Amino acid sequence: MKILTIDDHALIRDALRGVFKELKPDAAVLEAPDAAQALQLIATHPDTAMVLLDLSLPGRDGFELLSALRRDHPAMSVVVLSGFADRANVRRALDHGALGFIPKSAPREVMISALNLVFSGGVYIPPEILAAPQAAAPVGMSGKSPAELGLTDRQIDVLALMMQGKSNKAICRQLDLAEPTVKNHVTAILKALHASNRTEAVIAASALGWVLQR
Repeated sequence: MKILTIDDHALIRDALRGVFKELKPDAAVLEAPDAAQALQLIATHPDTAMVLLDLSLPGRDGFELLSALRRDHPAMSVVVLSGFADRANVRRALDHGALGFIPKSAPREVMISALNLVFSGGVYIPPEILAAPQAAAPVGMSGKSPAELGLTDRQIDVLALMMQGKSNKAICRQLDLAEPTVKNHVTAILKALHASNRTEAVIAASALGWVLQR
């Protein structure tokens, strides 16, 4: 496995190298201080499995780079590591396809737990974001399973892939479904979770404590 950390602070990259050595001892950890070098490394190592991305980079907007990575390398997991962990930035990162958002202020054990969750197929959202009133489990749904909310097995599969940051087209390919069918499933999921978009659905599912795997 290859992991790329993109951060202009050498101390942060050193700390992350130690975290990954503990989590994935056999992983090859690549490092880049800016977007340009990061893209060069990805071109050389297209099999990179995970990118840990700082949003504050010299020379290029972090959200723009996040969008480009998700567009050009959909199989690559991207996790944001940022010092600006307010609700707006977290939602924006998830909207752009990030599979997690880890505050730089998070203790080492929290960072390890968050990365383990992403490695296992989940999406990490800071607890303080989930604890916000807008992110609480929808009224009357606390403690309920996806099936208890009326989701079918196939819709649970679709939701699991949504929580992995997969686009509708990627879900179509992975589940061998037509795009209109996937759209119908997504609509049903949003309705069941009282969500108006995919990000709200992922936040609601996370607030309910669901960790879905296909």
